[in-house]
Amino acid sequence: MPSIINPRRNPAPQIVIATLAFCGIVVSLMQTLIIPLIPGLPTMLNTTSANASWAITATLLAGAVVTPIGGRLGDMFGKRRILIVSLFAMVVGSVLCALTDSLAIMVTGRALQGLAMGAIPLGISIMRDLLPPQRVGAAVATMSATMGVGGAVGLPLAAFIAQSSDWHMLFWAAAALGAACLALVWFVLPESTVRTPAKFDSIGALGLAVGLSALLIPVTKGSDWGWGSLSTIGLFGFSVITLLAWGAYELRIKAPLVDLRVSARPQVLFTNMASIMIGFAMYGMSLVFPQLLMAPSATGYGLGQSMLMTGLALAPGGLVMMALSPVSARLSARRGPKTTLITGAIVICAGYVLVLFLNAQVWQVILSSMVISAGIGLAFAAMPALIMGAVPITETGAANGLNSLMRAIGTSSSAAVLSVVLASMTMSVGPVSVPTFDAFRVTFAIAVGAAALAGLLAAFVPSRASDTPSTTGPTQDARVSVSAG
Repeated sequence: MPSIINPRRNPAPQIVIATLAFCGIVVSLMQTLIIPLIPGLPTMLNTTSANASWAITATLLAGAVVTPIGGRLGDMFGKRRILIVSLFAMVVGSVLCALTDSLAIMVTGRALQGLAMGAIPLGISIMRDLLPPQRVGAAVATMSATMGVGGAVGLPLAAFIAQSSDWHMLFWAAAALGAACLALVWFVLPESTVRTPAKFDSIGALGLAVGLSALLIPVTKGSDWGWGSLSTIGLFGFSVITLLAWGAYELRIKAPLVDLRVSARPQVLFTNMASIMIGFAMYGMSLVFPQLLMAPSATGYGLGQSMLMTGLALAPGGLVMMALSPVSARLSARRGPKTTLITGAIVICAGYVLVLFLNAQVWQVILSSMVISAGIGLAFAAMPALIMGAVPITETGAANGLNSLMRAIGTSSSAAVLSVVLASMTMSVGPVSVPTFDAFRVTFAIAVGAAALAGLLAAFVPSRASDTPSTTGPTQDARVSVSAG
């Protein structure tokens, strides 16, 4: 049975929003922190390129696995408590990376950094618990935008630090930012008032972790191993069997890690399916645009920008996401988050169509990235609102965590598919092999298709009067009882 713990006085709503948004930006920074180091990682860690790529894969796997598990733990034991644990893991991981030149320790530290990826869905759930109902929509939109803001701002910041000082400073900076987040959450935020006491589904957590790992490892490493290799096919098959068995187990137990019956509700199901496509389209910009901007001008299409200038060129997109958060909140309040999600998908399509035809100048790529970012901001703000409008307040942590997992699966799939396209259509520029211009156009067309499919899936989300975030649900009577007592 859900329960309500006696709350202490909450801080002002703007302080709650600012604290959680800052944490969201810092956590998102971890995704782009290592990008400037990728070309030199094998030398820095004294290993091969294939082995060095585990420093990226480890963060992805840890984030994907921990997000739904952390959400469930937050529902059960307190969202603030689990948020603090996540941020502490990020600080420890950052310090480990800052102190090492060893591949094994680097991968371990990057995995610990990935454990903080659940902070954004946890923050969204905390907002629903702590804020007045009229502030939730705008706050959720702001928190959702941090996923893009952190990545966009992190790229030029990481490039500047990597170019101007020792690469270990990147991780010392990450540790300092993580420590600031820890202090803010510890001293500013009260514990969420909503709890769902239950026995933790450890078997379900293990099954989900194994199944997701078996799915995402070949997705991210398939281009290195070969898509027809025994390792790739075997892991895909094992993931299917494991996840099917996990689903059957979750349906049988009383307190599952993920309530699949709630997840099968049309509003949740189609929102999560659309989230996969939005994540796919979003990562297309993160993966392809930097390569287009940094391609040598000798290719005939490349813009010859440095990593730092490329990061600065893509940074406005993140600022657009943040600037649009109040707009998306108002649109969701007036027309419903379903309309906002469909609008976001259409805007993403428009941005990719734009770059298909306008890509000869840096300002044209910047304009396209801003349009795509605007669509992503609208879509990201709508998805948590749709999810929270369909699940009990006591399950928002797990439900938002599952939605974030769907986006992670979309980004992983995008990395695999688009990397194959870029790697299979190449040309030689001196001793270097680079993607052809047609390869870039194909990736843009694929992203258009993904965004269009997201809009189509969003159209199947049921329209209902209660599809905006609210504090109503099974715990409302209990909340009133606490107040009366």
